[in-house]
Amino acid sequence: MPKVVFTNGCFDIIHPGHVDLLRRAKALGDKLVVGINSDNSVRKIKGDGRPFMDQESRRAVLLGLDSVDEVVIFDEPTPAEIIARLMPDVLVKGGDWARSEIIGADIVSANGGTVHSLPLVEGHSSSAIVESVRSNSVKAETVGLRDPISGSLSEHLALFREIESSLTGAIRDGAELLFETFAAGKKVLVCGNGGSAADAQHIAAEFVGRYETERRALPSVALTTDTSALTALSNDYGFERVFARQVEALAVEGDCLIAITTSGNSPNVIAAVMEARSRGCKVIGLTGKNGKKLAGLSDHCLLVPSTRTARIQEAHIAIAHIWCEAIDIRFADEGSAGE
Repeated sequence: MPKVVFTNGCFDIIHPGHVDLLRRAKALGDKLVVGINSDNSVRKIKGDGRPFMDQESRRAVLLGLDSVDEVVIFDEPTPAEIIARLMPDVLVKGGDWARSEIIGADIVSANGGTVHSLPLVEGHSSSAIVESVRSNSVKAETVGLRDPISGSLSEHLALFREIESSLTGAIRDGAELLFETFAAGKKVLVCGNGGSAADAQHIAAEFVGRYETERRALPSVALTTDTSALTALSNDYGFERVFARQVEALAVEGDCLIAITTSGNSPNVIAAVMEARSRGCKVIGLTGKNGKKLAGLSDHCLLVPSTRTARIQEAHIAIAHIWCEAIDIRFADEGSAGE
């Protein structure tokens, strides 16, 4: 039997780094199968402006590489289901993914397979290519030095127009998942560190105020960077496991975790996401435009099209309030239908 290697990604813009990674992945076995996100899946992860190439075009380009033997398209945000179905002997991701962050690693390891995080060739990045192209037609995000008020407001308005044009579907999907969670009497947990801790507290307080009493759903729980909690837990479990330990204590199958990190790469938030996934919880990610790691681990992820922390955080709060309004309407509709 051939030794099957599996890796996955969007592969929307294929560059030399991809070619090198696929070549080294193939060297770990006899047959390399590449999973690619469907067009619908890419849109959910990266927004309505992506992918640049449709799924069949991306599939054709990959099959043109000598190292690639087969390409399979999956419609889910993550490749967990297809990995469980294919059960490869070797699972590979790029070195920007720690082994603990690789979807399907537990499945492959339990079946006797191996998991590899291969170092990436420096100097090649799909995100960098996209930014280079966009910078030729779009001015860099800046706040006017002479008139910071006008500059910030203009930036704010431009961002929300872009959110309206590119993230409406993702916001709607998030609202639907949250409604289903509350309606089932399950918990919504929220985590965010640094500046995102305030966002987490705000969102959790809003949910509790609206749904704990009025809807009789279980309350949301804010998992934030509380200093006393960090002091008590850091010696035994390490800072990067604080949120994960709280998920271990509070989450059950069917709950939903809202994970907030402006960069999309916060180790303690990512660890909480992996713990939530292992417990059968759904995950909604809130991040900035470069948060591809969080997006790749979430059931739904909203990448605010900005790199400025202030703009990303204000968008997260606005999106949460939109969710609340959408959920209120759903509850009202359900109540009317039952009368």
